[in-house]
Amino acid sequence: HLIKNIALKNKVKLINAQSEKGSLLDIGAGTGDFLVVAKKEGWQTTGIEPNIKAKKIAINKGVIFTDALSDLDTHSFDVITMWHVLEHVPNLDEYISELKRIVKPSGTILIAVPNFKSFDANYYGRFWAAYDVPRHIWHFSKTAIQKLFSENEMKLVDVLPMKFDSFYVSLLSEKYKTGKMNFIKAFFVGLKSNSSANQTKEYSSHIYVIKTNQN
Repeated sequence: HLIKNIALKNKVKLINAQSEKGSLLDIGAGTGDFLVVAKKEGWQTTGIEPNIKAKKIAINKGVIFTDALSDLDTHSFDVITMWHVLEHVPNLDEYISELKRIVKPSGTILIAVPNFKSFDANYYGRFWAAYDVPRHIWHFSKTAIQKLFSENEMKLVDVLPMKFDSFYVSLLSEKYKTGKMNFIKAFFVGLKSNSSANQTKEYSSHIYVIKTNQN
């Protein structure tokens, strides 16, 4: 819970650095914790969440939802966030085209996805939890993200690490590999993954900062 609270604050700090406080869309909002914190910081928040149970919990926290991207007005959001969601999307080109339609010309899209080129991915191989077959349809590299969005006339302007992910993913990977939650070993693998990434710049997960080419 401590790490979760730190991560939530860091996410809001990140969107504050990308834009003046305005309209925020979080796709895959879950139980709404990120949007609750963002709203307290002065953002006008909207969520999309397909899981009915999670959505009900978020609504009880005051989160406002829309059902689909197609329901949203063109150029209506300053910031769009997708925290570990893009890997679940069946039709990438169509979805990315919709993201471009609804983000403002001066807006920002933040995409967080696992990185299959990370040390922990290589260490655990087929047991790497972030492969998450069959729920994860896609796995992305920096080159793939840049190409996908450039084909829709958007540009990748920055890549940021998600350093906590290496520990969480390593913990789950240990369970998949050995059947046990080996906290100590997972901690050291996560630590080594981040240490390796200081050189390779290949962290367990990345946040991609994307702008339209109209900026």
